[in-house]
Amino acid sequence: MKPIIEKLDFAPRMTASIARYADRNFDWNAFPGNERYVGLERAAARFVGNSLSSKIDDPHALKPEHFTVVLVHQPPTKYAPLHSHDMEESYLVFGGVSTVGWERDGELVEVRLGLKDMISVPVNVPHGLRNDGVEPVQFSVVAESGRADKTRYHAHPRDTDPALAARLGVQLEKIMPFNPLDSHPLQQLMAQNVVRYTDQIPSWDPAGFARKIYVGEGAVVPWSNRKELIFVPCGKGVKGYVRDVEDVYFVTEGVLTVGWEENGRVHEARLGRKDVILNPAGQPHYFRNEGTERCEFFMLVGSKEPERVKFQAR
Repeated sequence: MKPIIEKLDFAPRMTASIARYADRNFDWNAFPGNERYVGLERAAARFVGNSLSSKIDDPHALKPEHFTVVLVHQPPTKYAPLHSHDMEESYLVFGGVSTVGWERDGELVEVRLGLKDMISVPVNVPHGLRNDGVEPVQFSVVAESGRADKTRYHAHPRDTDPALAARLGVQLEKIMPFNPLDSHPLQQLMAQNVVRYTDQIPSWDPAGFARKIYVGEGAVVPWSNRKELIFVPCGKGVKGYVRDVEDVYFVTEGVLTVGWEENGRVHEARLGRKDVILNPAGQPHYFRNEGTERCEFFMLVGSKEPERVKFQAR
């Protein structure tokens, strides 16, 4: 007998675990330390968690244990000043080209990231972001914690010459373009944490989907969680599985059908581009692609341990 598929009206817990892009409000004052400073304008929509800003009162953000997920919109010519956190964070570009700089001892390495490129920023590494392009940049920021943290600024226009702050606090002659073959320690540190979408070779799971590992085995060394880009061909999917930690799906292309299983019943929803679902630890859940085009989503797993789930095709 096929399981009964209930509408979301009868699955309030699952409904409460979905954050839809269309329902997010972009907050132009999400970063209070940047208010009233010309050049620092950017907006953020919070999906999961309370980190990355002192503003922790968003009632629409999903409540996690291991993640904060925020989508940031940065107009052309704007920048985020040099700062650091006491936690790991990563940037995944959804549109435009983002220039990311890392600073150490008065020197700066800058890398340009395009569509679906990612950089993972280790704990306490001073960094900043700038949009040198002609179109807005949109990128997701994923932090290793769901709690609030305090951002430490190292070259903010409130206490640094604005022109210098826009260069992330470094003199022009001390700025180096990213070169993974350079032996400079800061170049090598960045090279270990940059992921190019075009350089990642997908691996196929026996269950019928493919993955590009961004943070995890054979890629960036994880500090606290893993990050993978999952490709689901038309008509493919997996049976329900359970983790002992939460995982998050952030849809990047297509439409993804997701489901939760409980006591012989199934609750399902369809997620579009930039929609998010937070699957709690211990909750049986699954995904499949019922559409006419390939579906793709970013999967965040609340553990740095290698994958232990043995996925089974539906």
